[in-house]
Amino acid sequence: MSQQEHRPADASGSFRIGGDLPVNRLGYGAMQLTGPGVWGPPKDPAEAVRVLRRAVELGVTFIDTADSYGPFVSEQLIHEALHPYPADLVIATKGGFTRSGPDGWQPVGRPEYLRQQTELSLRHLGVERIDLYQLHRIDPKVPLADQIGELRLLQQEGKIRHIGLSEVTVPQIVEARTIADIVSVQNLYNLADRSAEDVLDYAERENLGFIPWFPMATGRLAREGGPLDALVKTYGASPSQLALAWLLRRSPVVLPIPGTSRVAHLEENLRAALVTLDDTAYQELGDTALEP
Repeated sequence: MSQQEHRPADASGSFRIGGDLPVNRLGYGAMQLTGPGVWGPPKDPAEAVRVLRRAVELGVTFIDTADSYGPFVSEQLIHEALHPYPADLVIATKGGFTRSGPDGWQPVGRPEYLRQQTELSLRHLGVERIDLYQLHRIDPKVPLADQIGELRLLQQEGKIRHIGLSEVTVPQIVEARTIADIVSVQNLYNLADRSAEDVLDYAERENLGFIPWFPMATGRLAREGGPLDALVKTYGASPSQLALAWLLRRSPVVLPIPGTSRVAHLEENLRAALVTLDDTAYQELGDTALEP
């Protein structure tokens, strides 16, 4: 087995978050390590631990989670599986959503809440400083200056290294950057849904990491007779691998974080880094995915 096959995530290329945190671009999103509705513990906690450890073995150096996943279940599993953490592992978490139950999400951006959740994430992850702390959603009831301002204070106190945003518009990023240094943006984006194209273009111009959540969205695309059906055999890859390879080809600032709760699925996802799309294949995939 070659080095790339042994650690396929290495083949995805690298990006420096904030200019000083190098990560392999193909990472892992830890939302699916929880119970149904992103609530409570997983059905198989031991498999969740195996997934996390296998991800690192396969070259993943960027793991994305949030205090609201569980809540806190995902962060606690990461600690159980990987602490003490490898020196090159960057763990990003998020705060700003409170949970009322399965599939229940409510933005809360009050400064005291964001501070409380940051402290809890530090404890659950077992770290003294969070590498990348992202505002999970902007709370429309709280001035943005208060929300970002509190994260900037936490950064000045040494509890946060870098600040990121999630599910935002370009004007919101621009406004946030007048308050603090913003190094990343996490928005919904995939082959089939490119509504955040302008945000990605802005991130590329400004060298901000762009973390597409729900990066594969291959359910509709991969159905029998669907847009990717014929391309799977042509390129010798699964629909998920094609979708991830397309994202990696889309821009050097894109950091896909496919999530899964199974080791076999994880291994398949990370082998997407070994799929090389030339210009023609990239264009064909993009065009085909948008067909009705």
